[in-house]
Parts: sequence; C-alpha cells; structure tokens
Amino acid sequence: MENGGKEGSVCSLGMEDGGEDVSSCKQSDASSADHLVIMIHGILGSARDWKYAAEQFVSKLPDKVFVHCSERNMAKLTLDGVDIMGERLAEEVLDVIKRKPDIRKISFVAHSVGGLVARYAIGRLYRPPNRESTEVSATACEKESNGTIAGLEPMNFITVATPHLGSRGNKQVPFLFGVPAFERAASCVIHLIFRRTGRHLFLTDDDEGKPPLLRRLLEDNGELHFMSALRSFQRRVAYSNVGFDHIVGWRTSSIRRNIELPKWEDSLDEKYPHIVYEERCKASDGEQCDSVSTDDDGFDELEEELVTGLSRLTWEKVDVSFHRSKLKSAAHSLIQVKEHYMHTEGSDVIQHMIDHLLL
Repeated sequence: MENGGKEGSVCSLGMEDGGEDVSSCKQSDASSADHLVIMIHGILGSARDWKYAAEQFVSKLPDKVFVHCSERNMAKLTLDGVDIMGERLAEEVLDVIKRKPDIRKISFVAHSVGGLVARYAIGRLYRPPNRESTEVSATACEKESNGTIAGLEPMNFITVATPHLGSRGNKQVPFLFGVPAFERAASCVIHLIFRRTGRHLFLTDDDEGKPPLLRRLLEDNGELHFMSALRSFQRRVAYSNVGFDHIVGWRTSSIRRNIELPKWEDSLDEKYPHIVYEERCKASDGEQCDSVSTDDDGFDELEEELVTGLSRLTWEKVDVSFHRSKLKSAAHSLIQVKEHYMHTEGSDVIQHMIDHLLL
C-alpha cells in the first residue's frame, strides 16, 4: 500500500520534559492528524537523529500523522539499560498522549538499540482488551481483540538496524571482524564501556537469577505484556543493512539465522535504489519461515530461542545496501539519515517507510 498526500510546511516544538513534537504548520491539518508516530534514537543519540525523517513523515502526510521524537533517554542516559530506558519511554509516550487527546492510533519507528527500548516500552503500555485505565481516557478501540497501546490502536512497529538477537553472536558486531576471540573478549568488557545496556546487548545480564532481558522480551510477565504488545500491531517491520554496518550485523537486525540470509542483487527501482530485498515472513509456531537446519555455524542456543520466539509473529523484512556509496562505512547512520547533509543517500529508505505506512 502506498500513501499519497499533499506536502506541507512542518513545525517543530521542543518540549520542556524532553523530545520534540513535529506537526503540520497548517492548523486544519494538524488538528486532523490522529496518528501518533513515536521515533526513538539509538545509543548515545538524541531527538535530532530523527529530524529529517520526522519532517518527511509530516510533510508527506500532514493531515494524518503527528510525530514525537523521543529524548527522555538522550546521550549517556542510553547506557542505563534497556529496561530503565523502556520505562522512561513509556512515561514519555503517556505524556504526549495527554497533550494530544484527539490521537487515536500509534506507531513506533526506532533506530538501533531504540528498537529494543520500544519493545520494552510497549510491554509496559499494553492494555489487554476491555481493560480500564485511569491514566488516559479509554477509546472505542479498547474493545479490539488485540488490545491497545495506552488506549490507542497499534498500527506500525518499525525497527531500523536494531539488534533483536543481541550483539554477542558471531559477526553480530561487524567491527570485531567475526574473530571469536575478539567477540568473547567484548562480552567480558562491554559493560565497562556501555554499562548496563552493554550487558543487555551481549546477553550477559543476570538480574536476580533471571534470564537475559532480551529473552524475557519474548514473553508476557505480570504487568509487562511484551509479546502481546508486539503482536497487537498490524505491521511489524525490520529494516536492515546487508553490509557495512559496523555496529549491528545483518542477521541480528533482520531476525534471521545465517542460512536464512537471502541472496540479493542491486536494486532496479529508481524510487528505492538502496532497497535490495523485501520479504514477508509468516508467523510460525516454533518453526522457521522456511524449512532450514538449526545446526547453523556461529549460532548459539540462546540466539536460536530469540529468533524462534520473534518468528512466532509475522514480519516484513526490508534489506538495504549502500555498497556503492562513498559513505558506505556509515551505513548505520545512512539508513536513518541521521544528518541530512551527510546521509542524504538514505532518504529513499525513509520514503519507503512513508509509502508503506499503515494509516
């Protein structure tokens, strides 16, 4: 599905409690927008990392979307752990909804570790069908069988270069060159650099004997409905760099085993020149999308649990390549267009998100 719409001027407003609201400058369009899009940055990032994308979303869909670029976890706060960041993000989303009582739908667009933070936050914000809440006024969509996110209808959950399978496996962090000794050493010292978040990414956290947090994100647990929340979205999409992303590997960002990584060719689509492969993976009950062996070189048992657990849901997977770009080594930022003057080549990826956004 492609979305059209008359482009309009965009207004941005920084909020005292963090983050930036982006909407149409035309009052009639802004008041008509009933779809909240939350954009979440990655590690050591800020709301400005999504500036270009936010403006494009609103410019192309002025009377449809209201964008909030999160900043409750900016800079060094991203080192506090995925769970703590997720709690902060959940509070931030509730604050935005209180400011915008006419909002009816919600989507998330998250870069890098921000995708894991968003998965935690929606688990906190999820409401099972017919659940009453005193935080935000209930809406008609509370009656939907899939439940809601803070009373809003869940639409699109989009991750961009997010390490869904963690970062400890073979070639999951490409700048370690796939050398097992380097990867083992990184697991032992990562907490010295990225603190608690590093432990979560390398699956070395052991809070009170609990399984690693990324493993816990595969299930509902008490008031944290991680899997029900993720399932409630009408679309789940994973954008991934097939190469030259030195921070997040292709396998972990696309939720695949090594043997499932597709063969791709240069794009012939002038509109999306950097998108080289797309597929829709159907939900499976503990099985792979296709019949493949789990005896996969470089694949460990916990990683297998993560990919199998996430594969219980349908995913749209969009593979991106900047291999012909002079800035290809910056693929982790190009795919997000972190700085428009430097990373403009990734603008077709943002356009692809907009064109396929379920409204």
